[in-house]
Amino acid sequence: MTRLLLAAALVGGLATALPAAAQFQKPEDAVKYRQSAMTLIAHHFGGLAAMAQGKVPYDAKAAAFNANIVATLAHLPFTAFGEGTDMDLHTKAKAAIWKDPAKFKAAQDKLFAAVTKLDAAAKAGTLDALKPAVGATGEACKGCHDDFRSK
Repeated sequence: MTRLLLAAALVGGLATALPAAAQFQKPEDAVKYRQSAMTLIAHHFGGLAAMAQGKVPYDAKAAAFNANIVATLAHLPFTAFGEGTDMDLHTKAKAAIWKDPAKFKAAQDKLFAAVTKLDAAAKAGTLDALKPAVGATGEACKGCHDDFRSK
């Protein structure tokens, strides 16, 4: 029984140690995954932006929910920029992602910091706290899109 548990733990540990890109059968799968994650992020962030801009009424509960979703989802697309996904696979990703990975990583880190602050600001429960965090997150998104996404 102990051997069985040890073997299961070893297999589980190895599975989690595999690179994220290994989860995709084909490069096309990775592209679809990252595009889907970005679509979800845009949807949930759009609701926050609409509140911050006064286009929809502020709802503290909805803001906290959406900010938490954005903060969680923000990490997902970046696992899917692996080898072979730089080819023309109906993607708007620029070659700069693979040519300058340090700059791409810096843009990711800026986004991660912004969405962490966004999540905290939304939990504060006021529109005044949310507005600057939405602006900073929008700037992080725009910065990455300007440098690494074709229009």
